[in-house]
Amino acid sequence: MTVLRTVLANSPLSLPLKRGELASPRVQLDFVDVAPVHKAFAPMVRQQAYDLCELAIVTALQAIAYDRPVVLLPAVVASRFQRGCLIASRARGPLAPQELEGKRIGVRSYTQTTGMWVRAHLAEDYGLPIERMHWLTRDGAHVEQYADPDFVEHMSGDKSLPDMLRDGDIDAAILGNDLPQGDEFVPVIADAAARDLAWWQRHGFMPINHMVVAGSETCRSDPDAVREAYQLLLQADRLVPAMAGEPRPTLFGFEQLRQPLRVVIDACMMQGLLPRPLSVDEVFGPAEEILGTLSD
Repeated sequence: MTVLRTVLANSPLSLPLKRGELASPRVQLDFVDVAPVHKAFAPMVRQQAYDLCELAIVTALQAIAYDRPVVLLPAVVASRFQRGCLIASRARGPLAPQELEGKRIGVRSYTQTTGMWVRAHLAEDYGLPIERMHWLTRDGAHVEQYADPDFVEHMSGDKSLPDMLRDGDIDAAILGNDLPQGDEFVPVIADAAARDLAWWQRHGFMPINHMVVAGSETCRSDPDAVREAYQLLLQADRLVPAMAGEPRPTLFGFEQLRQPLRVVIDACMMQGLLPRPLSVDEVFGPAEEILGTLSD
């Protein structure tokens, strides 16, 4: 039996695998606990620290563009609506999206996938040019070859983004899983939920956050194990509750993901997140050689 070191955040998809409710006689997923899961991203793209790893879609595309040793599988394991992730301080008064030009917006990293989606929505909904907003970040890119654009400033110090909002150091902030609860902060896009729903109805998928990659060396040395691991992911996805006509946070398959990937690649190119254009064939080519028609 092949053992694959695996990182997946806890979710309705991953828990049946972690609990052993789904298993294979040919491959064992040896789960490594990394929390928050984004701390696994840099080790994966820089050192192939794991055989199988959840990875933010922006990081995955950057890794491919910079020829890092990962293979992107057609497996979306985390998606969410993004417009509500852009927040401001209630105490400092209302801030409308149209007023963001020239404002200071904090985000953990310019390459953070949630930030990419928020900027894409601001451009799509309000025509806001991202280079005319002042982006302040804490972290650099997981793919070390990438350098932020000139209009991005790296912040020093250890003050959190919510504290910076409270103190007026920034005008707005983008947060993801760490979005504060309560009424101290308010969404900048007041009708975020309605706009998100309309976007989903128009595009047919929920904005992608995380997919799954395999290490290139693992794919070369044991492609059968990667195929079997993908089969386990497919089985786990079938157990995720689904409601007809409702957005689904997971998505599998080459054909199902071709158009969503084009949308993400276009947004990344517009924001200076990729050094060159990528085609879907280039992005999925290595995985198609391994999986064939398995995913479709």
